[in-house]
Formats: sequence, C-alpha cells, structure tokens
Amino acid sequence: MNSPFERPSKTRYVVLGFLCTLAFIFYVDRICISKALPQIEKDLDISHTQMSYVLAAFTLAYSLFEVPMGWWGDKYGSRGVMTRIVIWWSVFTALTGRVGGLVSLMSVRFLFGAGEAGAFPNTARILQRWFPEHRRGMAQGLVNSMAQVGGAAAPVLTGYCMDWVGWRWTFFVFSLPGVVWAAVFYGWFRDDPAEHPAVNAAELAIIRDGRPIEAPTPHPPIPWSAVLTSFNVLLLGTILSCTAFNTYMYFSWYSTYLEQGRQASSMVSRWLTSLVLTGGAIGCISGGFVIDALLRRFQDRRRCRRYWGCFALTSAALFLLLSIQADSTTISASWTACSVMMAVATLASWWGAVTDISGRHLGAMFGLMNSIGGCGAMISQLFVGRFADWQKGKGLEGRAQWDPMFYVYAGVLLLGAFLWLWVDSTKSIRDAAGNESPAEG
Repeated sequence: MNSPFERPSKTRYVVLGFLCTLAFIFYVDRICISKALPQIEKDLDISHTQMSYVLAAFTLAYSLFEVPMGWWGDKYGSRGVMTRIVIWWSVFTALTGRVGGLVSLMSVRFLFGAGEAGAFPNTARILQRWFPEHRRGMAQGLVNSMAQVGGAAAPVLTGYCMDWVGWRWTFFVFSLPGVVWAAVFYGWFRDDPAEHPAVNAAELAIIRDGRPIEAPTPHPPIPWSAVLTSFNVLLLGTILSCTAFNTYMYFSWYSTYLEQGRQASSMVSRWLTSLVLTGGAIGCISGGFVIDALLRRFQDRRRCRRYWGCFALTSAALFLLLSIQADSTTISASWTACSVMMAVATLASWWGAVTDISGRHLGAMFGLMNSIGGCGAMISQLFVGRFADWQKGKGLEGRAQWDPMFYVYAGVLLLGAFLWLWVDSTKSIRDAAGNESPAEG
C-alpha cells in the first residue's frame, strides 16, 4: 500500500530529458546541411535555385507525412512510432553523404523529411500524457529550446567535422546518435505513466493533476468536418507558417548569406549562424516561462496567448529591420539573433493552444497544423534560392544581392503578429464536433 506521505518519483523529468535530447539530435541532423551547402553546390555543380529544390524536397515530405504519423501515434502509441521515426531519419542522414548528383540528393532529402515527420506531434502527445497542464509550457519550452540549441550547435559541429572528415562522412557521423537514442528509448519508455515501473502513486497524482482515470476506449475517428471548418486550426496553421517562413531561412540559407552576402569567412559564418540560432534557444525557454507566468497571473488563456504572440512577432520584425541597417556583420547577426529569439518565443504558446483545441487528436492535429506551417518553410527555402539567383542575374552581388529579401521576412512576421490577435484556444474541435468525450489533459 502506498503511503500518503510518499515522495513523488521524478520519472517524468527523465521523459523530458529523452525528449530534449531527441530535439537536439533532430535539429543537428536537420540543419547540418545548411553549413555544407556551399561545398555541396560546388562538388555536385548545382546552383542556388537547384539547391532550393533540394531543401524544399525535405520540407514537402515533412509536411505531407506529419498528419499520418501524428495520427499513427494517437492510435497506436508514441513509443513504437517515435522509435521508427528516429531510425528512419538517421538512415537517410547517413545516405545524404553518399549522393552523386542533384536527383539522388533530392530523393534522399525527400525520404529524410518523410522520416522526420511526426517527431514533434508525438513529442506533444507524450508531454500531454506525462505532464500536468500547468507545467507543459515549461516542458514545451525546454524541448523547443533544446531543438534550437541543436540548431545553434549544428553549424559549428558541421564545420569542424567537415574539416576533419569532409562533408560526406560528416552526415554519417551525425546519423549515429539517433540510432543509439532510439534503442534506449524503446527499451525504457512507456506511453502510459501508470504502466512505467519507476512511476509511483504520488508522481502519478501530479501527472494526472486531478483528472479522473478513464477506462481505455477505442480511439475515435477524427471529426474532419469540424477540423476543416475550425477558424482556430486555420489561424494556428497560418501563424506557424509565418514563423516557419522566417526561421527556415536561418536553418537553410543564413550561413550562405553571411559568406556570399557579407563576405564573412567560413569560420566566422559558422559562429555567427550559431549565434543567431542561439537566440532561438533563449527564446524557446524564455517563451515557455513567460506564458506559464502570464497564465498563472491572469488565468486567461485566450488573452495571454493572443497578446504575447502579437507582441513577440512584432518585436521580431522590428529587430530584423534593425539588422539590415547594420554595416557590421557581427552587429547585424546580433540584431538577427534578437529577432529569432522573439519569433520562437511564441512556440510554447502555440503548442499550448494546439493542445487545448485538439483533445484526443493532438498528434494528428499537431501534424496538420505543422503541415500548414511546412508550406511557409518550403516557400521560404525556394524563395531565397531563386531570389539570390534573380538578383545575381541583374548584376547585383554582396549585400545588394541578398539584403532586400529581409524586408519580405519582416512583413511576414507582422502578418503572423496580426493573426495571433484572433486565436481563441478556449474553443476546441471537440466542442465543434459535439460528439466526443472529454479529452485527457
């Protein structure tokens, strides 16, 4: 019999540690190609525009497979699904280094994107089941922050690894941590906290946070009519698209911009790209704590998320405009880091809003809105490559070739800020459907 004075176990924090480690590996493997772009373009004799197709191939596949992989986690549990996801993307990370030309590179990156799809929807699902509502902002912020730390580390790690073994073997080296993670995770993790031997009754009470124990029931079908007519789904998907349009430029092209637009050396570009993405890491963790604090103080999910999202994205646009005016490459990168920090500081609020409206369909709904966000990411990757070649065709080079694109990015951030003012996370798709039982968490 469990004592009423039993101290809660800490297994949920081990789960959080697994997810944070996964997020780090996820972004290192995703972003490492950005630092290798100039060398890959040179070795394979491909242009910026052709490379934009390679980058977009990943994002297209990632967007297409988000919903099915999120739904798969909802229906069958995240343990096995997440393991498959990580092993798949690790294999295609390694195969990126074996390509021989444009077609094979596009094919491998498409399959790599298909493999990574579903990782974050299933992460959101795991957090929903392992953390009480009032601590999810912190947990989501930490996961997002570690993803950004991985992104920040990727240019530096890639640069030094390329110096050591070349770009082809670098992708093989980066594939190994994911395989190890998947093996350990599958052996240790359980979808239901109550089934984990390391979770005691006191911790289970904290996780459930007063929620009733529900008998297992078949997973209900997704109410697509309610989903596709939900203003919140459209808003949150479009907001993420605006944010992704911004951040994917830094994930994919910023290092190239520094080298070719501002004539920075390879060493300087790797560190300044890391600086910019470190801003994202700071924004993720701080954004999680900010929204948790606002919710505790004002007890109003709708207004807190609306106003914080609008303020943060507006600030991001202003910082980005300041970065264009700076002649110093270091100062420009510093302002850009502030912009990225404020843009991604909205992610914990976004995750919280998606969790609130999705009910038992969190994996699928997260995947759907992430897919909509992927449209912005893909457009961004295509836009930069084609814009740079178009400007070059006009005889422009250096900053004159690259800087004007940042005005487009600032405008998209302001659009996202405006859309945040209309989000109402108190209205779920379950309410719209009118035929589902209350969701867990």
